[in-house]
Amino acid sequence: MGEIQNQPCQLSFNSSLKVDFQGSRVTSDGGLILVRELDERLGFGELIEQHLTDSRRGKNTQFPLADLLRQSVYSRLAGYEDVNDADRLSQDPTFRLIGSEKVWDRGAALTSRLQSFETGMLAEPENLAGLSVLNRALIERAEAMDASDRTILDLDSTEIPVYGEQEQSAYNGHFESTCYHPLLLFNREGDCLAAKLRPGNVHSAEGWEEVLLPEIERQQKLGKEVVFRADAAFAKPEICEALEARGVKYAVRMPANDSLERDIEELWPRPVGRPSKKPLVEYKGFLYRAASWKRARRVVAKVEHHPGELFPRVGFIVTNLTLPSRAVVRFYNKRGTAEQWIKEGKQAVKMTRLSCHRFRSNEVRLGLSVIAYNLGNLWRRLALPQRIGNWSLTSLQQPLVKTGGRLVKHARYYWLLLAESHLTRRLFGAMVRRIEALPIPAG
Repeated sequence: MGEIQNQPCQLSFNSSLKVDFQGSRVTSDGGLILVRELDERLGFGELIEQHLTDSRRGKNTQFPLADLLRQSVYSRLAGYEDVNDADRLSQDPTFRLIGSEKVWDRGAALTSRLQSFETGMLAEPENLAGLSVLNRALIERAEAMDASDRTILDLDSTEIPVYGEQEQSAYNGHFESTCYHPLLLFNREGDCLAAKLRPGNVHSAEGWEEVLLPEIERQQKLGKEVVFRADAAFAKPEICEALEARGVKYAVRMPANDSLERDIEELWPRPVGRPSKKPLVEYKGFLYRAASWKRARRVVAKVEHHPGELFPRVGFIVTNLTLPSRAVVRFYNKRGTAEQWIKEGKQAVKMTRLSCHRFRSNEVRLGLSVIAYNLGNLWRRLALPQRIGNWSLTSLQQPLVKTGGRLVKHARYYWLLLAESHLTRRLFGAMVRRIEALPIPAG
């Protein structure tokens, strides 16, 4: 019976066509090999050894810690949202080849092993903290190639809906869902510098100092000027005071109130004359002191009159930048890219898949998704040719990562024969050369 099941399938519409399945020889994720090449150039394996501890010393070490971590991270980067896929992926040629030589022929870890790795070993306090340090150290390898003397930090929160009885999940009235409410910090290159998983019912700015202040200190030790952007949830006096005390420039949106609106009352009437087909935009900068503030601060207002709308659209930004009002608004508006990066993390690397019961296990899953996101973003930043360098991670995932291939083993070599579609020989070679040209990180 088994022999019959292993025979090729004959199709009636074409008697000359037979279909066979060779899962251990054929892959659908051949593009990950390029990310593995970048990972090697950045010394990702060395960082794993430095910041994570293998608690299985002298026990079951069939799979090295680095192999297990890479399997967890790369499966997310390929769009597999759950460890249940590990049973099938364990024999996939790409997932075998990204690991150490031990798993090339034997195969990668199965679901049960990967599950215990993520919810057990990585959930240990030292390894949970080590994941964050590992993520930041990986980005430092790329930052060493950047000679810029200025860094821009974007802090934002987001909603991760849950559908079970996960620890510390709670109903959030703003999002109108039961969720977690993580805090995420990005630089202007789109790297996620830090992530903090929080209960679903906390305020958007809860725990900001734990995420933001260490990064400011790190950047200033490197001699860089730091500029900060955030939405209205972070317009808190203690945040402004902390930034000012550290010499950090900032632009933070403010919620409107009657006092602010009185300060721009001359801009409320629509300009006289024939209505324009385009919005009429006016700016005003002024000093303002809220009741909870110890001193007055500069506020920039933007007033937009849109055709067909009775009342203008008004926005306020509190800032210590010395730029003209219009330039302050333009600078703040670029904060919207952080929302796009969060969206990429949710769609491409399944950042929202926090399905474990224990809060700590979900912290691990978020940490692994952040590392997967950053590996993908570093691939986009450092290896992609300029003409596709602005593709989203989802766009990269479909035509490049999802490249079919066949593994052929000879006496001395493995050949991975890739299908030439979106990922052509020329494009593959160009990315390999760009990775080889990257300076080898110190340490």
